[in-house]
Amino acid sequence: QVQLVESGGGLVQAGGSLRLSCAVSGNVFIVEYMGWYRQAPDQRREMVARITTDGTTTYGDNVKGRFTASSNNNGKTMSLEISSLKPEDTGVYLCNARITHRQDRGPGLVSREYWGQGTQVTVSS
Repeated sequence: QVQLVESGGGLVQAGGSLRLSCAVSGNVFIVEYMGWYRQAPDQRREMVARITTDGTTTYGDNVKGRFTASSNNNGKTMSLEISSLKPEDTGVYLCNARITHRQDRGPGLVSREYWGQGTQVTVSS
């Protein structure tokens, strides 16, 4: 079964850094894209960073210059290095990926969007 496993959240003082990681498990044919989103209380979910299969990396406007995304393990793992954290970076960070994989039963492939459970990032003043 395909799953997304997230790690790296926590409580950090302003100016500190964190490293988030999301790993795809299961029998995967291809990861079409993989990225991180975040959502603060009473705020709309926003894209933080995303990497596509052609290597294109896109960052959200609010994190450019402070967040660095990278992909490893043939696109099955995405890391997000966060530096110079600000209180407004606080929120639930969720891993997102569109994955093509074999069906659990029967022949053929399916392509589905997956979400992780989310990991809390809290930045104190």
